[in-house]
Amino acid sequence: MLEGYATVQEMAEKWGLNQRTVQTMCASGKIAGLAKFGRSWAIPKDTEKPTDNRVKSGIYKDWRKKYSSNSKE
Repeated sequence: MLEGYATVQEMAEKWGLNQRTVQTMCASGKIAGLAKFGRSWAIPKDTEKPTDNRVKSGIYKDWRKKYSSNSKE
């Protein structure tokens, strides 16, 4: 790999994420300073971990049951 850059696998281990999650972040442009060589991403080693905007609170869990017209509440 290039000097000062890391692979997706190395950054996934550093950030505690799955490789596929880091690949998705690269493809969507959430990581600054990326370079792509063929099918591989080169990520700057000093890049900070992007924020994870997924909802993890569980407020959407079973939302269909809550708003179902057939519910017996």
